[in-house]
Amino acid sequence: RQVFTCLLWILTWVDLGRGIWEWYNGTAVLYVDLVTPLIVGVTMAIAAFFIYYDRLKGVRTSGLLTIYWILFLLTWALVFRTKVEQIQNGGLTTGEVMRIVTFFISYACVIAHFLMSFFVDLPPAYEPQKLNTSPQESASFISHMFFEWFSKMIMLGYKNPLVDNDLWDLIPDDKSGRISRRFNKTWKIFTFSLSPCIKGDLALFISLSCLSNYVAGRKKGKPSLFKAMVRVFGPYYFLGSLLKVVSDLLTFVSPQLLSALILFTSNNAPVWQGYMLAVLLFVTAILQSIVLQQYFHVCFTVGMRMRSAVVGAVYRKAMVLSNSARKESTVGEVVNLMSVDAQRFMDLMTYLNTVWSGPFQIILAMYFLWQYLGAAVLAGLGVMLLLIPINALIARKTHQLQVRQMKLKDERIKLMNEILNGIKVLKMYAWEMSFKDKVKAIRDKELDVLRTAAYLNAVGSFTWVSAPFLVSLTTFAVYVLSDSSHILTAQKAFVSLSLFNILRFPLVMLPAVIAAIVQASVSMTRLSKFLAGDELDPDAVDHSPTAHGEVVEVDNATFTWGKKDEPILKNINLSVPSGSLVAVVGQVGTGKSSLISALLGDMDKVEGYVSVKGSIAYVAQQAWIQNLTVQDNILFGKPFDPCLYHQTVDACELKEDFDMLPAGDQTEIGERGINLSGGQKQRVSIARAVYQDADVYLFDDPLSAVDAHVGKNIFDNVLGPRGCLKNKTRLLVTHGVSFLPQVDRIVVLVGGRVSEIGHYDELLEKNGAFAEFLRNYANHEDSESTDEEDVRNNVTTPAPSSPPPIFEEELEPDVDADETASSDVIARRNRTIQFKRQRTRTSSSDHCKSGKLRRRKTDRDIDIKAQQKKKDDKLITTETAETGNIKLSVALSYMRSVGYLICSTIALAYCLQNAAQVGSSIWLSQWSTDPLNPDGTQNGTATRLGVYGALGMTQALMVLGSSFSMSYGSVVASTLLHSKMLVRIFRAPMSFFDTTPLGRIVNRFSKDIYLIDEVIPRCFTGLLMTGFQCLSTFVVIVYSTPIFAVVVVPLLILYYFVQRFYIRTSRQLKRLESISRSPIYSHFSETIAGVSTIRAYGLQKSFMKQNEIKLDTNQMAYYPNIVSNRWLALRLELVGNLIVLFAAIFAVVEKGKINDGIVGLSISYSLQITMMLNWLVRQASELETNIVAVERVEEYSSVVQEAELVIDGSRPPSHWPAEGSIKFEDYSTRYREGLDLVVKNITIHINGGEKVGIVGRTGAGKSSMTLALFRIIESASGRISIDGLPISNMGLQDLRSKLSIIPQDPVLFSGSLRMNLDPFEEYRDSELWDALEHSHLKDYVTSLSEKLEHEVTEGGENLSVGQRQLVCLARALLRKSKILVLDEATAAVDLETDDLIQATIREQFSDCTTFTIAHRLNTIMDSTRVLVLDAGKVAEFDTPDNLLQAKGIFFSMAKDAGLA
Repeated sequence: RQVFTCLLWILTWVDLGRGIWEWYNGTAVLYVDLVTPLIVGVTMAIAAFFIYYDRLKGVRTSGLLTIYWILFLLTWALVFRTKVEQIQNGGLTTGEVMRIVTFFISYACVIAHFLMSFFVDLPPAYEPQKLNTSPQESASFISHMFFEWFSKMIMLGYKNPLVDNDLWDLIPDDKSGRISRRFNKTWKIFTFSLSPCIKGDLALFISLSCLSNYVAGRKKGKPSLFKAMVRVFGPYYFLGSLLKVVSDLLTFVSPQLLSALILFTSNNAPVWQGYMLAVLLFVTAILQSIVLQQYFHVCFTVGMRMRSAVVGAVYRKAMVLSNSARKESTVGEVVNLMSVDAQRFMDLMTYLNTVWSGPFQIILAMYFLWQYLGAAVLAGLGVMLLLIPINALIARKTHQLQVRQMKLKDERIKLMNEILNGIKVLKMYAWEMSFKDKVKAIRDKELDVLRTAAYLNAVGSFTWVSAPFLVSLTTFAVYVLSDSSHILTAQKAFVSLSLFNILRFPLVMLPAVIAAIVQASVSMTRLSKFLAGDELDPDAVDHSPTAHGEVVEVDNATFTWGKKDEPILKNINLSVPSGSLVAVVGQVGTGKSSLISALLGDMDKVEGYVSVKGSIAYVAQQAWIQNLTVQDNILFGKPFDPCLYHQTVDACELKEDFDMLPAGDQTEIGERGINLSGGQKQRVSIARAVYQDADVYLFDDPLSAVDAHVGKNIFDNVLGPRGCLKNKTRLLVTHGVSFLPQVDRIVVLVGGRVSEIGHYDELLEKNGAFAEFLRNYANHEDSESTDEEDVRNNVTTPAPSSPPPIFEEELEPDVDADETASSDVIARRNRTIQFKRQRTRTSSSDHCKSGKLRRRKTDRDIDIKAQQKKKDDKLITTETAETGNIKLSVALSYMRSVGYLICSTIALAYCLQNAAQVGSSIWLSQWSTDPLNPDGTQNGTATRLGVYGALGMTQALMVLGSSFSMSYGSVVASTLLHSKMLVRIFRAPMSFFDTTPLGRIVNRFSKDIYLIDEVIPRCFTGLLMTGFQCLSTFVVIVYSTPIFAVVVVPLLILYYFVQRFYIRTSRQLKRLESISRSPIYSHFSETIAGVSTIRAYGLQKSFMKQNEIKLDTNQMAYYPNIVSNRWLALRLELVGNLIVLFAAIFAVVEKGKINDGIVGLSISYSLQITMMLNWLVRQASELETNIVAVERVEEYSSVVQEAELVIDGSRPPSHWPAEGSIKFEDYSTRYREGLDLVVKNITIHINGGEKVGIVGRTGAGKSSMTLALFRIIESASGRISIDGLPISNMGLQDLRSKLSIIPQDPVLFSGSLRMNLDPFEEYRDSELWDALEHSHLKDYVTSLSEKLEHEVTEGGENLSVGQRQLVCLARALLRKSKILVLDEATAAVDLETDDLIQATIREQFSDCTTFTIAHRLNTIMDSTRVLVLDAGKVAEFDTPDNLLQAKGIFFSMAKDAGLA
């Protein structure tokens, strides 16, 4: 490039030198021969500078230089023609010959430069090579303009269905990480600059940014999300606005060329002028296409980036949201912010410029119309002004409906989210169909709003279609009737008609954009409210290593869950020395878990001081497990250390569990840990904490979910004085009395206050409430407990086999090993290193080595087996993408849902509408060629005008009919499709929910239903409208110039191939985008569930990074979809522009044979075909890609179903079961086909009224037996009978409604306490209070201001786990079933409450058959019999006394628990 530029520069100076020399020697020289070389020489020097500068900066292609060389090429083409004529004329002087030679050489260099513009320079040597880089980064400017760089993917998608690996990486500017950081930084500036103005002293804190924000009108004290978005995305969007200006100006060139072409056909101008006009029409259309598609590309890219910013901001905010703010936004509502609201912003960006472009086009159109029709245009303007209040009314009503619809949508998604989280419990209660009715009731209200909005939109469509026609009719009428000399000639009629067609777009789009702005404003308000919500105070807990006091210090602190709520913890004073073990005890609801949350910074601190020095590890009461492998859950972002890992696994009693899992520790844990038992989940959670090597460990009653002997082992190996954490600072919330003598201090909480603090012996000596409780409990179980002194004495003598401490020595940072670690891990480790404590340091390297040697063979064998089985044992099914054409059955399914009669009506209405439109155009053509009277007037004007108006009104009425029909049909389809999927999901077996992420199901009910509700009907309408318009256009052009039929077939073939190439790729990209969208929501839901754990470990940035990766993966499929639309549009518009070219050329060829009215008709219609062809394929493709939503809903509407709810002819008697006897006959079961049996060949008989305790190690099959009893999992062999009736022969509703369960994980729903106890209002208030009294909740509920109407938050988060469990007990008391199952029902309550619950069960269910699965053996020691399970088989089954005497498995468990 530099060589050719330098050569051009030299040639120009040669020309200049020659000219100066001739002038100096007295030869006549034209000034142009001196000025031109001088200007060209200067520009060549500038071009050379830019080429060098771009190369220096690594710019591989230059748009500025490319445009320069193209303009150079075009302008010198005229000079080239002149030089050729000079040669032909001869008689050239030596100077002229030299100038011609230098020009030809220069022109060759310009052509070379133009050709080189199609290629890019090599990348700079310093630029790193990246894999899977998008060709966009290395594409030339011309390739960018025509999106030619994307042809590679189009071809790839045409040959084979696209898969994830075919997608290119995003360019840096489109990556969500960069966008999120920019947006969050800007948002922080707005919120930060606002806060001093609102909260501080204006005179003291006011600053320039604060003043500007204040003056800008932020008087409500809320930061402006709109301004933040403008600041971040405005500059790039402004580029699109400039392109829109150019496109709009080019739009008005075509009518002027049409006017000239009509004049050409009616005068004696030379033929070359006609051809030149035809070519100019073509070139103008091409330029407009390029500019317009670049404009759309900018808009869609901004929309995509805006979505990245919204999703990233919402995710970040959810990580730091305060508890009071979380109450206002449920998970379902926040998911809607990320999906529906973000989508609205994306949709708005495309046509937002219409707000100013529409009026701009209208003004230009009115100006040109004035040139042809004069003051009559004012009549048309008056009609437009009259339509404005109608559109405003429609927009206002749409806004109101939009607000209502979004509220109902949020309510529905929120309920669905809760239902799906608790689906297992709902099935056990036999509540799923009733909750389905609750969802359906909300959906019905939503559909009522949707139906009203659809009818309103139908009226809007009527006004939109009528508007251009009414404007033209009024204008023509006033023009011809105001003066008899006003003749509607072909030029006036069809140029005006083409201008009216230009008016159609702004008139149609302005109301639509206004509606979109209204919708986006609702979303903006919702998003602003969420992002401006209160955040947890990051300084509530002082983590500084230099903080005063002990490792954990709480001074006179008061905490609340919400700033407006009553304090939960009051005047807390607590000091925990380094390396100590402190137990926190108290009854249910006294604030034990709240204290842990307060130390984590999850509560609002009202007053006081809190400090926690060093890093924290936290184990929640309800284990939070990720949808990852077991090993990844334990590592939790830390690098893998084999020695540390195996010691952790051993200490947490996980080794045997790994042997049982199908792929060992590489087994994938399902969403919410569904394929692990409660105890296994809790031990994985403990292992995660142990592996982190933190300074402070906070345990929120983790041992309640594990077996007694396992709990004892974990305490001894991990938590206790001889455990691997013995040198760490530990706070343990516990209900286990047996552990208390071994702790350093005990904190007793009563009513949210610290009642007592001291050592076990001290508290006994004080003879306070704690000592009284212990004495009562000890007396109650005196015969079963070992001497407490023995326990204390055992503490002082370490056992020889006790495991060595894992963390005896602080780890120095290993830079090489940690290079791949996340920034969170590094920051956390640095904080750990910074916090130096004085403690005993002993090396454990010898143990590590011996541990490695000892396990080398075993671990290798396990790893080999794991690798072999990992692929086959994947739990969560990958969301598959359908390939190939959308099945006709999917489209037919939607049409069937709409109704074939309605579909036929819609098609007929559109057919009649276009027939009326074509008729009116032909009628206008004939009118414009009516002969003139001698006085210059026309006859029959009133008739012509009347028929023209009647045809136009017919067209508008047909649109009204088709719109109403489509609105009605789409709502019917939405109703049927949602209802069918809802029923099938509720009736799906638990195995479906075990293998399907919650986010994926929620996505079906949110995004896909949104597409079916709103997008697909719009696509169908657009497809029918543009399809019929294209057909009518071809009919009119062929009618006008029959010779055009010759090129129709080739053009349609070209059109067909272009759109087929596109659709194959676009369809698959849309499918990939849909599939990659679900993990975003699944990951978000998972994050929200474990947000306290994530914050405790300081891994917020790591999880934000994961969110960015998932979002980028989704955008990698979405962005090519944007580009594919632009790629298609340019090529289709080329086809359309060829139609314009041929229509114009044939009009020139047929000059003299056809009148100017026919020419005007033909070309005015051809000018519309470009947009129509583009929209036809766009609508077809959009329909084909969005109808994937129907495909996805249909997929979930055909999931495998459970057994029938009710089987007629096999229903049990109404009084069944009368006795409650249960018989297992050689019964075996598994969770899903292909998995190992979890219960194997069990044969037992339980008499009616028996109290059976079920014990066994975690994973032995205890909970699986209860699932089998409820037929949550079905029999693999054998059967279960209740009162002699096989349960497999009866309906699930009949079975489950006769059983009661208090589940392991208590599930509550947002709503009143009454609704949670009695969701279907079957019981009287007296019965509810009676149940609350017996479940020991009456005093608590009585203390609440709203009693039974007390609002329970999502998941029951404003109740403690123990209180939630008591609510479940109250449910069982209300049902009064003959068979009761307690699945570790008292694991989360204190021992005293446990005793009360057991007493209630003994009293209220005395004549019932009771299954009790318990980790606390004392709760089942009074059972009639005890069933001991081992690896899914019956190991022992007898009375407790006999089992103790047999000294078998039960005896060893009782001994571990201190009961034998």
